[in-house]
Amino acid sequence: MKSKTQWIIALLLAVTLLGSIGCSAPLSTREQGGLIGAGLGAGTGAIIGSTVGHAAVGALIGGPIGLVAGGLIGDQLMGQERVQDDQQRQIDQNRSEVERLRRENERLRQQSGER
Repeated sequence: MKSKTQWIIALLLAVTLLGSIGCSAPLSTREQGGLIGAGLGAGTGAIIGSTVGHAAVGALIGGPIGLVAGGLIGDQLMGQERVQDDQQRQIDQNRSEVERLRRENERLRQQSGER
């Protein structure tokens, strides 16, 4: 029975790898989370199912559960990435404004020193 479980896990990993290779665009964080979750869920389900002699059923139940959980986690990570990107954009704008004001201040000092 152990070899059947190992075969199912190897098959799931192969399908996961082939699926990710076939994508034309990079996977989003949500998609990566779903893919990882599905693989882990199916593997865990297969291991648990093999203890009662139904590894395939365990994998079929665990895969979708892991997909949903991984997708939700990936979605949360994407939200955090968006917030960080927005904050970085604001920091860059602030740095530009500080630099502009510094140059303006320097120009005004030079003008007042010339008079």
